Amino acid sequence: MANNNRILVPEARPALNQLKQDVMQAKGYQVDDPDGAKFEIAEELGIPLTRGYNGKLTAEQAGKIGGPIGGNMVKEMIKLAQQQLAQK
Repeated sequence: MANNNRILVPEARPALNQLKQDVMQAKGYQVDDPDGAKFEIAEELGIPLTRGYNGKLTAEQAGKIGGPIGGNMVKEMIKLAQQQLAQK
C-alpha cells in the first residue's frame, strides 16, 4: 500500500497519532500505538493485514480497514472545531 498521505505541518504528526489512538480507544479498540487499530479492524474483518508489505490487499479491503479509522478521526476533528467556534 502506498502511503500518499502527507501532513502539511510535519510537527502535527504526534498530535494526529494521539488523536487516532484516542478516537479508536473511544470506539472500543484496545490499541497501544496509533497503527494498532488497523490490525485489530483487519482481524475482525478477516483481512490478512501484516506488518510490512501488504501489496496483495485489494482496494476494497484496504478501504474497509482505513475507512473506519479516518472517518472517525474526521468526525472528531469536526466536533472539536465546532466546540472551538462555539467558544468564540
